[in-house]
Amino acid sequence: MMNSYRLHYAPDNASLVIRLVLEELGQPYECVLVDRKAKAQTSAEYRALNPNGLIPVLETPDGPVFETAAILLWLSERHSALAPPPSSPDRAAFLKWLLFASNTLHADLRMLFYPKKYIGPDADQQAQLQHVLRQRLHQHLTHLDQAAAARPSWFAAVHPSVLDYYLACQIRWMALYPAQADRSWFTLAHYPSLHRLCATLESRAAVAVACEAEGLGPTPFTQPSYANPSEGSAT
Repeated sequence: MMNSYRLHYAPDNASLVIRLVLEELGQPYECVLVDRKAKAQTSAEYRALNPNGLIPVLETPDGPVFETAAILLWLSERHSALAPPPSSPDRAAFLKWLLFASNTLHADLRMLFYPKKYIGPDADQQAQLQHVLRQRLHQHLTHLDQAAAARPSWFAAVHPSVLDYYLACQIRWMALYPAQADRSWFTLAHYPSLHRLCATLESRAAVAVACEAEGLGPTPFTQPSYANPSEGSAT
């Protein structure tokens, strides 16, 4: 690799979180498009990097890393930035919310976006699942908003964290996807601390670079629009 990192990405996918963090860290990296329309993520070449066939993968000097939260933790520890260090008394609180964002919030989002994968082809059952998931997501966001209101150093504070970027991207996706579904259940203004977090991030140089690269527009979190990238597609 010419750079220390090679990010396998698709526009406005979970790889966006990693791109934002790499930019915030000021780390050089190479991007490799994963063509979702051609289902490149299911190819033998890609599965050699991530056997689950999911985006993203970050190739590092220590080998390929997949799973968004794992990459975020690895980067924050590698560069001693964007998260409390392992010795910090804030580490436990940071970890519980980062893993909540990954294991609970993001997992529920995937089921909301792809119900057929989890419950089968029956449209009524899919609709029922999505109804329950929207209720769950509202509860998750309420808990996160309450945690962000306290403005700990690692969450919605003056300096961004990997958790901030992870949540901002998921908030973006809630407002946009599934594209043909009723998304009126979600209003960012109902969660004022999360709204403040998103608005603050939009002034970061890292966000401007990512928006230009993936065609996300000037307000990717507070007033998101569908990606219009120069290459690849979000779905």
